[in-house]
Formats: sequence, structure tokens, C-alpha cells
Amino acid sequence: MSARNSVTLFRLRGIRVGVDYSWFLVLFLVIIWLSNLYGSALGVSETETYALAVASALAFFGSILLHELGHALVALRRGVGISEITLWLFGGLAHMTRDSDSPGTELRIALAGPLATLVIAALCTAAGLALAGSREAFADALLLRRGADVSGPAAAFAWLGSVNALVLAFNLVPAFPLDGGRVARAIAWKVTGNRLSATRFAAALGQGFAYVFIALGIVMAVNGALLGGVWLGLIGFVLASSARRAAVETAFSERLSGLRVADAMDPEPIAIPADATVQRALDEYFLRYRWPWFPVTDAAMRFRGLLVRDAADAVPAEARAIRRVDEVFQPDTSGALQVRADAPLEALLGNDTLRRLGALAAVDDDGRLLGVVTIGRVGRVLRDAAGRRNRVG
Repeated sequence: MSARNSVTLFRLRGIRVGVDYSWFLVLFLVIIWLSNLYGSALGVSETETYALAVASALAFFGSILLHELGHALVALRRGVGISEITLWLFGGLAHMTRDSDSPGTELRIALAGPLATLVIAALCTAAGLALAGSREAFADALLLRRGADVSGPAAAFAWLGSVNALVLAFNLVPAFPLDGGRVARAIAWKVTGNRLSATRFAAALGQGFAYVFIALGIVMAVNGALLGGVWLGLIGFVLASSARRAAVETAFSERLSGLRVADAMDPEPIAIPADATVQRALDEYFLRYRWPWFPVTDAAMRFRGLLVRDAADAVPAEARAIRRVDEVFQPDTSGALQVRADAPLEALLGNDTLRRLGALAAVDDDGRLLGVVTIGRVGRVLRDAAGRRNRVG
């Protein structure tokens, strides 16, 4: 899911949060479905039914967003950048700028989302019980029985609690790239000490479960549950494609063993000092080199972020000799614009920021800028590596 196919909702700590266009179709279908359920169960007016369905659908997708934010916040705390979070046809995706660096990091990130969903399910269930007044009434609300003697909010909270419990159970299925599959990969990684073999194992699990979902979907559709069967089959198809892609990337990564990001970087980067004036940045960098952006560093050469030409041009001409670069540049608060120079080269495969921006800052342990990695240099190193292995083979 790329930014080109989605609408931006807001930004949080530098992370773009958006919705894919397919999400609007799902939102519409969920609202229509819930309107029918609430209308037959509660016996309230069409206006109240529709309003309750809209609120429930938006709250559900809000819970999906909180699930992905759980992943994102733990990833950021573990030093893994998040470029964006996207809600789409089958839920949500948190786009990590690089893979986890240890089994512990992988496990914590994988479990953060389900933990958020567990808390949401528990809170919604507790609210539904309190509003319903008794377990019997809550059961009526939970099952949306026709003529249920419960309020709309009680029915909504009961539904939200149950659907989040289903989301939790589904996400914990050990089918990569679901959260359960990532947990399985973390455990296999810890046991074997090899991330690539653990990914291959998790991808195989994912493909196996995907085929089970497809088969169950066909059985459901044949037995009359057409909508549910088609939906489960589509989920299986997406899982199979994702697991297959992970297996291919793993096979390719094995061919890159021993190569580091430093092998693909320009070791003499041109950076703009953060305390330079905007006028100096325009005269000595943009006008001279004609690049669209430059890395920005502090006095200790630590990477701070990027100065984009448009941001510099937007400063009024009379203020450019006074305004400093650190007042107008794009800070790298999420770590998405940088990568460790000693990281495996495979960490760049599928990197969203590298694909979007065309380059990344390569830094050391202390965040000092060591070089700039571009797509062109990465491509040359990959071609050279493939050529050497083909000749050896």
C-alpha cells in the first residue's frame, strides 16, 4: 500500500497515517451490514440505526489503527523506523523502514498490536456489560437477537468487543506475515540463531495456512455462506502472496550474505550544516550541485534530517540571510531517513523510504553521517554480487 493510492489522515511523530481507497468500500459494506443487524435486533428508527452503524464502523477501524500504532510505537522504541500506517481492504499495515535486528525486537513488535487489541476488546466488553445491566441482556446484545431489550450503545460496545476478539484470534494464527507468524519467526530465530532460516520457516507456515483459508472459503461458499467464503478465500490469497514474496526475498537475501550497507554508500557525502543560513544552503549547495535535497548535520556531524529545495525556496528572499537551516529542514524524528552503515545490505530490500526518496543517510552507532546510500549504488552492488555468485556457481 503506497502513499499514491491512499488519503492522508494525519501525521504522528513523523509517521504518515492514511487510508487506502479500498478502505472506503469496506467501510461502506460494514455500515450497510451493521445497519441491517441493528435494525432487526433493536427496533429503533432508521436514523438511529444508521448513526449507530456509522459510529460502530468508525470505532472498529479506529481499533485497527490503534493495533497498528501499538506495533509502530514499540518499533520506534526499539530503533526501527516506521514510514507510514495504512488502513486498507484487509485491515491495517505498519510500514517498517527496516527489519528487526534481533529475535527480541521482532517478538516485542509482533506482540504489541495484539496486546492493544486485547485491551480494546476487554474495555469494550466491560462497557457493554455495564450498559446492558446483566449477563443475559449482554448476551442478547452480543448476539444481536431480534427484539433484544438493550440500548444501542450496549449493542455497539458488545459488537466491538466481539469483533476485536475475533481480530485478536485471527492475528495470532501462526501464518506469516500475520502477527502470529512473526511471533513464530521470532521463536525460530531465537532457536536457530539464523533470521533467514527463521523467515523461510515462517513463510512456509504462512503459505500452509493460506491454502487452508482458501480451502475453507471454497467450502463455505459452496455451502451457502458466499460472502464469508469469498472473504476468507481472498484473505488466504493475500496471505499466500505475502508469504511467497517473503520466501523469495529470503532466498535473495542469502545471496547477499557478507555485504553491508557501507558497501553501497558514497563515503564522501555532501551535507549542509544545521547552523548554516538558508541563503548559504541555496548558493553553495542547491545552485552548485542541483540536487533536490541534502542531508543536514550538526557540529558533530550527526545526521539530523533533510533540507528539501522547496523548503528553502519557500523562505522569503529578505529572510534567507537570517533564517537557519535547522529552522526549515525536515527532521528525522522516526529514523526513517537513515540506516546503520554496518547493517546487512539486505536491510535495504523493500525499504519504503529508499524507494520513495531515492537515497538514505548511512550513519554509525552515534548517528554520525558516514555516507549516502542511493538506489543506483545499491542496484550496482546487487548486480555485482549476483554476477560473482553466478560465476562461482
